Amino acid sequence: MGGGEPDLVTLVKQGDLDAFETLYQSHRTAVYRTAYAILRDEGVAEEILQDTFLRAYRSIQTLEEHACIGAWLHRIAVNLSYNWLKKKRLSIEPLADWAERVFPDKHDSPERTVEIGELRDQVHEAINSLDFKHRAVVVLFYLQDFSLAQIAYILECPVGTVKSRLHYACKVLRKKLAASEVYVPRGTALEPA
Repeated sequence: MGGGEPDLVTLVKQGDLDAFETLYQSHRTAVYRTAYAILRDEGVAEEILQDTFLRAYRSIQTLEEHACIGAWLHRIAVNLSYNWLKKKRLSIEPLADWAERVFPDKHDSPERTVEIGELRDQVHEAINSLDFKHRAVVVLFYLQDFSLAQIAYILECPVGTVKSRLHYACKVLRKKLAASEVYVPRGTALEPA
């Protein structure tokens, strides 16, 4: 946990609502971004955010002393997102934020900007086609910058499984982009192997 968070968690466990509000303010944006990146629906992401913190408050007593509060909150949010998807079986729109990180250069010519925009659209479509377990790993690793160990904790699976899912997701994305005859810039996660 970051500086001061162990003390905040202790205070929350003692019923201090101000400490809980501080934790909420510290983590709400990241939790919302994860839910939104997975679900692509602002309203549902907001519901997931609220449900995440409600569940966190109700079960904070189970949080181990040295656990990472951010990873724990994301575990709750990812599980809630998965359950929501299972119920709704919605098709998910693309992950714009992730594509922005893969292709960050915004100082290109107008022609290059159009090319990159088309590439982003195809990357979005490819990410959208991933099943939940692979899309979740991509979101947590590339969008939220969680380590493989933290993702393993969040998804409740071994680190090796996280590595495998991430490798598979990138392989599928590379293949889909190659089939579209899309040029993938060197140095990106999607660069051909």
